[in-house]
Amino acid sequence: MSDLYAGGELLAEVVRNAFVESRHHGSVVVLGPDGEVAAWAGDVLGAVFPRSSAKPLQAVGLLRAGLGLDGPDLALVAASHRGQEPHVAGVLEILAKSGIPVDALRCPPDYPLAEDARDAVVRAGHGRERVFMNCSGKHAGMLRTAQANGWPLETYLDPGHPLQERLGATVAELIGEPIAATGVDGCGAPLFAFSLRGLAGAFLRLVSAPDGSRERAVADAMRAHPLLVSGDDPAEDDTRLMRAVPGLLLKGGAEGVAAAALPGVGAVALKIDDGGMRARLPVLAAAFARLGVNLRGQVPVFGGGREVGVIRSVW
Repeated sequence: MSDLYAGGELLAEVVRNAFVESRHHGSVVVLGPDGEVAAWAGDVLGAVFPRSSAKPLQAVGLLRAGLGLDGPDLALVAASHRGQEPHVAGVLEILAKSGIPVDALRCPPDYPLAEDARDAVVRAGHGRERVFMNCSGKHAGMLRTAQANGWPLETYLDPGHPLQERLGATVAELIGEPIAATGVDGCGAPLFAFSLRGLAGAFLRLVSAPDGSRERAVADAMRAHPLLVSGDDPAEDDTRLMRAVPGLLLKGGAEGVAAAALPGVGAVALKIDDGGMRARLPVLAAAFARLGVNLRGQVPVFGGGREVGVIRSVW
């Protein structure tokens, strides 16, 4: 079992007008194409909650348990979508194809994450809905899988439900280590804790898997439909980077987590200790630079509407 996460080291800093304003600590691991550790900083063996970066692994588990989705539908199952029209329509269709009512979703009601989608909902006089919640695609996939097996739909989020037991076993296999702890994710689903080393290794397994495998099916669906994995609003890096770098599989998670892999190149997983999302991209770029890949990872800092600084990796 992995030890609990011990915290990391200085990875990134916020520079405003040549003055270092803030610093972010964390941990990051880089794997080469052979799966061996090529570089690291901080604690990459202690267990962390990977949050939504674990969704691709859960999607593999759903396929193994009988989920019959592919292409854009499968991408939505692995998504942290932004509640834009293609996302909401896709989730509703996944449910409708099996006659599952929308109110069977057990993720909490929410507004869309994308500003344009949220504004449209408010202007139309609507409030929070479960289908708008960024994890509704994963929940729709869980419901479809439970239905396919004749398992209860009402309790599909219980840790002891056959579906969640199957998912836990799949995640443990993909990461190559035991689950260190189980918590509750923001969407209400069971959340498994494990190491950044295990997370990076699992992503590398997905992109390196042979054609026709369930692991490869998830990776291919996400890479073919990056818009459905997150969204096209300016706040989202997953869509933009998967569009920009052929073959890249990338999935961010809450509390400063991200994981990515390129076939034949390697994989990266990182955790920003204070949960700051803004530091993820610079650190991710610095990690991929060690693998010879340029992700252009500097994030601008603005003052008075103009660029006055940068968030940069110091690792």
